[in-house]
Amino acid sequence: MKILILSNRVPFPQNGGYPIVVRNTILGLVNEGHDVTVFTLNNKKHRISLEDDDDLIRKIRYQTYDINISISAWEFILNLLGRRTYNVDRFYDIGFERLLLTELKNEEYDIIQFEGLFMSAYLPAIRKNSTAKLVYRAHNIEHLIWQRLAEQKSDPIKKTYLNLLAKRIKRYELKYLNNFDAIATLTEQDKQLMLQYQTKVPIQVLPVGIDLSRYKPDYSKTEFPSLFFLGALDWMPNREGVEWFLDNFSRDITDGDLRVKFYVGGRNTPESFDDYEVMGKIFIQGEVDDALEFVNSKSIMVVPLLSGGGMRVKIVEGMAMQKCIITTTLGAEGLNYQNGYHILIADDRQEFYDAIKHCIGDEEFCRRIGLNARRLIEQQHDTNVVTVQFIKFYQQLLQS
Repeated sequence: MKILILSNRVPFPQNGGYPIVVRNTILGLVNEGHDVTVFTLNNKKHRISLEDDDDLIRKIRYQTYDINISISAWEFILNLLGRRTYNVDRFYDIGFERLLLTELKNEEYDIIQFEGLFMSAYLPAIRKNSTAKLVYRAHNIEHLIWQRLAEQKSDPIKKTYLNLLAKRIKRYELKYLNNFDAIATLTEQDKQLMLQYQTKVPIQVLPVGIDLSRYKPDYSKTEFPSLFFLGALDWMPNREGVEWFLDNFSRDITDGDLRVKFYVGGRNTPESFDDYEVMGKIFIQGEVDDALEFVNSKSIMVVPLLSGGGMRVKIVEGMAMQKCIITTTLGAEGLNYQNGYHILIADDRQEFYDAIKHCIGDEEFCRRIGLNARRLIEQQHDTNVVTVQFIKFYQQLLQS
């Protein structure tokens, strides 16, 4: 098959959930012998140089286009007063659209895959200029993220603003769902929600796939006990979750019964997080040089997500590294887990406290949870396993 993948962010290197999902999709398809072309926006916020590539780039046709997705204060006010969905609009660029249309005049594709809602801005033009089957890869239900964030706010102004954003994004999202030929979701929960929204096109659950050859746990280099969080802290659900955890557990870690160190790693860490640092107890490390080395060096992963959606790639990676993970029901969404066997679920302060207390006092228990987690990832989230499902999905779509 000849496949064109449209990405709103450069999927190289694997320094976040989105690029991990997109790159491993490309890797799986290439390994199965399919002809893959990738057109990606290279936005100012996450601009990547082609020097930061890997061997996979040389096995595909690859085109990047520089774009600035930042919004001025004036544009923000205009969008707030108007009815436009600026979250999506800022990813639209007429130059990139022209580049796509030129490509479609010169090449015929079987499948064109839109990686996330933000690339849907180019759907109308592509529909008019291609006979390919158009697939929407829903990394999450976008409006649900903003709706859940609003629910966490006590400030009435912030709550009202986030609810406004959620309503606009929902209106846009529902408008476009049935304009694709098919949809791939990461979780069964997202599929069921789309069906509730009267989505008529075929929907297939295709979970996060990872290249397991990259994940090589080494207990000899792991500090036990130790707690850690790793994730992009410019993503609001991550930031608010970690702030909640630090506000609730800093005293227990520094002066209380939880005798354990806590490490926070993640790019774009706000300066305000420095206030949480306590020498020898709580370490705010910012962006780490090697994410997998950082994960391997710690023993217990905490992911206190209170909002967000889709499948948490960092949790999948943590499970692949045989980590004992404590997270919320929301954080574990999409995983086919058994609580207390593959992962530990904690949905309030007391449940987190009890789980941490148990884990830091029982290394054998933590190792057992980590081993069970790794087996689950091998069975259900290996890129090779997920790619077989993807190809079957594409073939059924092309035959319909």
